[in-house]
Amino acid sequence: MMKKRIQQIAMLCSASFLLLSGCGAKETSKSDGNKEKTYQIGVTQFVEHPSLDAALEGFKQALKDKGLSVSYDVQNAQGDMNNNQTIANNFASDQVDLIFANSTPSAQAALNATKDIPIVFTSVTDPVGAQLVQSMEKPGGNVTGTTDTHPDAIPKTVQFIDKYVKGNRVGMIYNSGEQNSVAQVETVKKAMKGTDLKIVPVSVSTSAEVKQAAESLVGKADCIYIITDNTVVSALESVIQVASDHDIPLFVGELDSVKRGGFAAYGFDYYDIGYEAGEMAAQILKDGKKPSDLPVQYPKKLKLLINKKAAKDMNIELNPEWDSIAEYIE
Repeated sequence: MMKKRIQQIAMLCSASFLLLSGCGAKETSKSDGNKEKTYQIGVTQFVEHPSLDAALEGFKQALKDKGLSVSYDVQNAQGDMNNNQTIANNFASDQVDLIFANSTPSAQAALNATKDIPIVFTSVTDPVGAQLVQSMEKPGGNVTGTTDTHPDAIPKTVQFIDKYVKGNRVGMIYNSGEQNSVAQVETVKKAMKGTDLKIVPVSVSTSAEVKQAAESLVGKADCIYIITDNTVVSALESVIQVASDHDIPLFVGELDSVKRGGFAAYGFDYYDIGYEAGEMAAQILKDGKKPSDLPVQYPKKLKLLINKKAAKDMNIELNPEWDSIAEYIE
């Protein structure tokens, strides 16, 4: 009996030792910080088109490169303002760690929904005019991000049109309900001062109206200039078709639209401004920075891109002078 009792005690001690060892290992794991926090980020995007999609990819890559574990809830408003606000309200109710707003309408809706959750935007043309930030240098509040307006992009495009396009009538199709588009049209007008260029404006409210708007410019415009208007860019192929059918040079506001069939643009890669926005988000989530501490960032690179196939389709003769200032795609 005594021997059996000793064996039972030994087995009980052994089990207790293993249990304590296991508990000790678990506590060490916690104290070592091996359990990584997964951040919840709500992504709100106004419409789907290549530039905004590229910005989102850049944003995600930056956070990955910074070593953050992130769970994304990606929502697209499909160009509907009501959907846009509903998405933002849902993110606010869910108390996500950060909202990534990809476009001006998306950022405005997010700010309407919350003053507490950090908001990082990109693809916003005029952050101050859209009342997202107090100033570019000192945003204030809970919002900051990257703008898709390089200070030289519109002036250089206008200079190119003035120098190389025959005629002075510049057709512009835009959604007057998008604050970023109205701001860009005003910038175009300012850039045209001192030239004989004039705008032939056509306003649309949905992407379904874009083709008819483009057709209305035939015979009234010597070229067409599509700025970074979300509504129009989402239906850009219809404008490209009209421009090609009627030999109208089509200038666009970003490089992805050149790749889709626009003739030329002074622009930058939206992936890059999305990446910069992701770096800012990492500073907020990982380093404890406040959006108000982070100045709004401009695109860092600007280049002229010309589509040779589009030039042929629109009956545009390539000028040797462009070889020293432009990059070409076939």
